Amino acid sequence: MAASSAVDRLINLKQLLKTERDEDFRLYNEQFLRVNLEQRKKNGVTWYPIKINNEELGSGDLLHLEIERTTQLDKPHQFSSGKNVSLFSNRQDEILEITGTIKSVSKNSLKLIIHSDELPDWCYEGKLGINIQFDDNSYAEMQTALDKVIHATNNRVADLREMIEGNLPLSFTSSDNSILIPQLNLSQNKAIRHVLSVNDIGVIHGPPGTGKTTSIVHAIRLTLQTENQILVCAPTNSAVDLITEKLIELGIDVLRLGHPARISDDLQKSSVDGKISSSPYFKDIKNLRKNAEEYFKMAGKYKRVFGKEDAQQRAAFYSEAKNCIKEARLLEDFIVDELFKNAQVICCTPVTSNHRGLAKKRFNTLFFDEASQALEPMVWIPLLKCKRLILSGDHFQLPPVVKSIEAKKGGLDETILDKCIKIKHSVSLLTRQYRMNSAIMGFSNNYFYNNELIADETVSAHALINDENSFLSKSLEFIDTAGCNFDEIQNPETLSFFNPKEGDLLFKHLEQLLTEYNLHDNLPEISVGIISPYKEQRDWLKDNISEFELNTSKISSLSIKTIDGFQGEERDVIYISLVRSNEKQEIGFLNDLRRMNVAITRARKKLVVIGDSSTIGASKFYNSFLEYCEKNGIYRTAWEWT
Repeated sequence: MAASSAVDRLINLKQLLKTERDEDFRLYNEQFLRVNLEQRKKNGVTWYPIKINNEELGSGDLLHLEIERTTQLDKPHQFSSGKNVSLFSNRQDEILEITGTIKSVSKNSLKLIIHSDELPDWCYEGKLGINIQFDDNSYAEMQTALDKVIHATNNRVADLREMIEGNLPLSFTSSDNSILIPQLNLSQNKAIRHVLSVNDIGVIHGPPGTGKTTSIVHAIRLTLQTENQILVCAPTNSAVDLITEKLIELGIDVLRLGHPARISDDLQKSSVDGKISSSPYFKDIKNLRKNAEEYFKMAGKYKRVFGKEDAQQRAAFYSEAKNCIKEARLLEDFIVDELFKNAQVICCTPVTSNHRGLAKKRFNTLFFDEASQALEPMVWIPLLKCKRLILSGDHFQLPPVVKSIEAKKGGLDETILDKCIKIKHSVSLLTRQYRMNSAIMGFSNNYFYNNELIADETVSAHALINDENSFLSKSLEFIDTAGCNFDEIQNPETLSFFNPKEGDLLFKHLEQLLTEYNLHDNLPEISVGIISPYKEQRDWLKDNISEFELNTSKISSLSIKTIDGFQGEERDVIYISLVRSNEKQEIGFLNDLRRMNVAITRARKKLVVIGDSSTIGASKFYNSFLEYCEKNGIYRTAWEWT
């Protein structure tokens, strides 16, 4: 193995990944294994007791359950779609459990897909609960991938490793300037031509609202003119779903891999199970399974066998049942092989790219979307199967989640996108954005994007109303709570912060906005988003919104989420509650400027930020933002509402 700076760095990266895994497991132990049932319920990692409201057999012959908790109603919890859980019985004599994956979740109920076609008998006998499980699989897959990259010599993986490190130059074919997609702008067309000229590694840098996904899917469509099959990955299931949806809209045959619980309902038809169901052979498979069931029933009648003939009859029925099941499986395997052979694009998360159906497959190109959110080892999992890498994302938006401070200091959160964006000629920037008006875009454009972004004329001047005498016509407001004693409160259990007085002010302002908006006839419905970087504040806002008499007649949607929950989304009006207010000028989580960039770029027509200028003003970023609001928006004080 040739020694190189890349190999040394990856060996160190492998150790950092182990540190992160150990910290993740320590936090899981702290919340789960080392505490009793009551504390686990408080931590939000266990629901107990629960009741099963409904069960039915769904796609892939897996059991779908509707589950409801009966205690700690409306309390915060950590259950979310896609997480693995165990359904357990709290019997004294033994531990009984069965695993499943969450399909969807609300405050007090969730839909669960059990990894079986029926519930064991004990599920009907005692009190049931569900626990969140620790996911070790992704760490194992990342470590295995890193080992392969570290030991790669004289092959394509070794070349890509050295290119990412900057030790080998990238090569390009000449760009075909005749390629011009009429519905796309100049920078999008340039990015697509760039992708088609890349021999090794290319980047589409897509700041907020610039149509990154649109550009990628057209690049994939044109790449399919010279390649039979393409692998497309993204770090989250929602991102994979979005790109799958856009590819299908272009008439591309997509196979969406993943557990049924992690694929949106609208895309089940594109999954392996969905495509099996629509196969002309599916009727035969159903008949074979039905026959197998009948044979098993007939064999079951011979519970106590006395004679030789009875025993032979029972064995014959069992044999027929097994033959039917075998035939059904062979038919299924044939369909699945054809799916993997013929699909133009295979879409999945990185870990799912190790699906057994892809075990021997190799691709020319890997498109990796939302690459800013993926740890480097995560990208290597699918990249081991490919010769060429196209990354898309924005390194000024959400970074990957790293829980270990030590691993973060060591550089685990530096992504392949961070490295490749520095390589000369590898990047094509999308410059025209279609979301925000100029005032909302301006600060982010200046602070992060060197003023290279242009607001398209369709959005550059749009506002809630065109009436200079109304505060609704102003696209940007900062409401300053300094000096109002709106002190932050820390929850001693979660250590997260909330600020009830700031929350009250937010709802009063929203009340005022809706009242004013409703005075104007013939205005369209608007969407409203409320963001806080702190989960505790998000929960407080959700719990207390009903206390305010909001006229929602002209609201098409209203959602309250953390910043991560709004990634990739947009609303007509966005409120941001910054929460922090203290004499020490400590801003903690607000220091994550990439997350704040996501928050302030979600609004189309109006952005309202509420915070304490004396707490946040010591930060260069927030001080610049406050100055920008004074010049380009409205700077108001919370005293107006007290």
